[in-house]
Amino acid sequence: MPLHGPRAYDRRMHAMPLPPRLKLVPPGAWVALAWSASTAFTFLARVRLPGEEAANEFAAVQFYRWDGLVVLTIACALALLGSMWLHRRPLRALGLLLTAAAFLTINLAAVAIQLAQFLAVDLALYFIAAGRPRRTGVAALCTALAVLVGWESLRLLRGWGIGTLEELTVALTAVVAWLLGDASHRTREYGERLRAQAATQAVTDERLRIAREMHDMVAHSIGIIALQAGAAARVVHTQPEAAREAMTAVETAGRETLAGLRRMLVALRHADQDRSRAAAEADRLHPAEGLADLDRLAAATTAAGLQVDVHWKGARRQLPPDIDLSVFRIVQESITNVVRHAATTACRVTVDYLEEHVTVEVTDDGRGRGSTTDTGFGLVGMRERVALLHGEFTAGPRPEGGFRVTARLPVPATAATATAATVAA
Repeated sequence: MPLHGPRAYDRRMHAMPLPPRLKLVPPGAWVALAWSASTAFTFLARVRLPGEEAANEFAAVQFYRWDGLVVLTIACALALLGSMWLHRRPLRALGLLLTAAAFLTINLAAVAIQLAQFLAVDLALYFIAAGRPRRTGVAALCTALAVLVGWESLRLLRGWGIGTLEELTVALTAVVAWLLGDASHRTREYGERLRAQAATQAVTDERLRIAREMHDMVAHSIGIIALQAGAAARVVHTQPEAAREAMTAVETAGRETLAGLRRMLVALRHADQDRSRAAAEADRLHPAEGLADLDRLAAATTAAGLQVDVHWKGARRQLPPDIDLSVFRIVQESITNVVRHAATTACRVTVDYLEEHVTVEVTDDGRGRGSTTDTGFGLVGMRERVALLHGEFTAGPRPEGGFRVTARLPVPATAATATAATVAA
């Protein structure tokens, strides 16, 4: 959860890095690129390049003939089709790539499937092991090794020469590619488990924060009750009307405090209370913060470089302390997310006082990025806070661009009745 207060925004106005552009390229495109590069390398190895006395490899008889060109075309078509199917049907795609490698090797009249022809297969093995269940990755590796063994076995049965060392090298690269992909798969699974644990911890931390805030609000209310009761006791005989007003204030404060406790205690009964004193003191919040401080928060953020426009709708009234503080925290966290993620210079905050609800909406015209890059789990905390108050919470990109956070919190009937009585008096 973020730091709070005006100084926190100066420390958090940093841009989140964009994901690497290379990750935007699909695996099939990388495999197709690897096949194209290996095919070009195979051709260059069989021609005499400038500065060379002879080509590194001898070209087969059919290398430049029409039949060789037909086989090359078929092999490239199979490889490209396998690259297209890699995402949807990985094992079938690998089979096409292996067939393409075999066809191209036949066209070269080589004794073994060489590393250049197996490069696209190695890359496909990596992506399958990294992105698919381990059973699929193991099946892909076994298929690739079986093709290599079958190639050498067929040549032995026909009495032809074989390239054992070359084939062992190719098999080793296939195993290494699978191991790298499997390691990537395990690392991603571990990261997902850590993120799930962090999200769970964020919910627990938010509940503990709300519990501490409730403790502070109850202490504040009890202090007010004590002062009002003492004042009523001193003037009960000399100023009965003043004493009656003081006792009415005591009743109102007591009812609001009890209502807030009832709303929160059941939801927080399972929260872990084992926190160190230093961490608890560092996270302690000022009990008086609420919607009355929203203009101050907007001014501080505007001074830091983000224009915050606050719009009020409906008749402004005093809300129960827990609801008032929760609305303020939602606005505060939403503005913080705009500063961190939206890459914009302005946002709009709308607070609408309805008869039985209070609604807050924070919108911006930025990049429209939200929880996917929010490493502080701000949206998780806001959603948990609203759920504890039996409200409704939505957050997501807007169709017209930007991001929107909306929270709708019910106002208890006792609070509405007390406000109406205060206005009537």
